[in-house]
Amino acid sequence: MAKLHFKYATMNAGKSIDLMRTAYNYEENGFKVLVMKPKVDTKSGDRISSRVGLERKVDILIDMEDNIIHLLKGKLDDLYCIFVDEAQFLKEFQVNDLYKVSKLCDIPVICYGLRVNFLGNSFEGSRRLLEISDVLEELPTICSCGSIARMVGRWFDGKFVLDGDEVVIDGTRNVKYIPLCGKCYLEKVLGINRW
Repeated sequence: MAKLHFKYATMNAGKSIDLMRTAYNYEENGFKVLVMKPKVDTKSGDRISSRVGLERKVDILIDMEDNIIHLLKGKLDDLYCIFVDEAQFLKEFQVNDLYKVSKLCDIPVICYGLRVNFLGNSFEGSRRLLEISDVLEELPTICSCGSIARMVGRWFDGKFVLDGDEVVIDGTRNVKYIPLCGKCYLEKVLGINRW
């Protein structure tokens, strides 16, 4: 029976590169793959892009109300693996659809995404993936202090902020996201120091 995988990390951990590398390896060995991402990720349009410049066209863009099982109808023949980038933006029912595909169609589904948002709270898609995935894998990245980063801070107009919409794509509206360890998140974002 195939598995639902969730590879999660903070920003700059190489999630998109890992997806593109893994999909490429399957294709190089003659296996058919399908790559999807939520349409709300407008940064690269119908492409997945990494910060190092690699890109790949997606096969399916997912709208917030799309039933993924319906999107996949007629596309599952000879399919070896499904990849989903930016899976944190999925809705709970869409993650449930991916789980059903992995079990009932016996096709592995590998999702990549953020574990938490800039407030330290789970995204809806990430929360559900953490609950039902068969395989969970953290992709580590480093905080500026050298520790493992598991949090992300939203940097806006020269400072960390704790307000605004949950979904603001980095590189838009003077926003960027910075990977942080827990200590740096508490100190730099929340302003809490050792007492």
